Amino acid sequence: MGRVTVRRPVVRVRGGRVDRRADTLVAEEPLEIRLAGRALAITMRTPGDDFALAAGFLVSEGVVAEGGELAGITYCAGAVDGTEGGNTYNIVDVRLAAGVPVPDVSLERNVYTTSSCGLCGKASLDAVRTTTRWPLADGGMRLTPETLAVLPDRLRAGQRVFDRTGGLHAAALFTPDGELIDLREDVGRHNAVDKLIGRALQQDRLPLAGTVLMVSGRASFELAQKAAMAGIPVLAAVSAPSSLAVDLAAETGMTLVGFLRGDTMNVYAGEHRIAPHRTVAGV
Repeated sequence: MGRVTVRRPVVRVRGGRVDRRADTLVAEEPLEIRLAGRALAITMRTPGDDFALAAGFLVSEGVVAEGGELAGITYCAGAVDGTEGGNTYNIVDVRLAAGVPVPDVSLERNVYTTSSCGLCGKASLDAVRTTTRWPLADGGMRLTPETLAVLPDRLRAGQRVFDRTGGLHAAALFTPDGELIDLREDVGRHNAVDKLIGRALQQDRLPLAGTVLMVSGRASFELAQKAAMAGIPVLAAVSAPSSLAVDLAAETGMTLVGFLRGDTMNVYAGEHRIAPHRTVAGV
């Protein structure tokens, strides 16, 4: 099976001194996701948690929403490019439970998903705004700014592979009190989120009500969409959100926090979940 990290030679220049050594890099390999034997998508990912990644992708696509809707996930022999040979562990086939409708796997859906792209290739914006089975009910969930402020450091502390490579995104689920529930790393931030959601699906923990999704990097539309599909009411990011992510958060009732760095943050939607709630004059 593909490794999470690989070693490659590098020439290092430090203060005019040049030396040659091996460097640790994050592995990136294609994963083809098949549904009932038919190709659905290819994503560039960091090997590991491949079954969870496939399951989470199907949640994001609106194909499944409960663990019982999956009959099984297996690796297929061969490579993504179709060459025969040993199992490269780069192709997974998902089987749905009896009675779960199999969506039409058309050329429009069979998209190539890059590690920075996520749900690229959709025919239209409306096609991405998939209706979730898990409305983001409030449920009395409240977060303090102090709790949010510690999440980036706790996310970073859990990134074991990042410490060796410096080249991985991370996504983590936290309780409203800031306790870590789960953390996944991947070369693609959307893959890290899918791995989190897929593991929750496999453990019959959807919807993920009462949780906070913390991501490294920015909060894109695709990440907001994945959070909504999994019933996650709060999405926080260390960097900026996109305009469509803010729009989707407002539409679904999600709390969206960006530029979360220390005790500074911007709340772009769903500020009612942040306590104490105060309106600042001039905003």
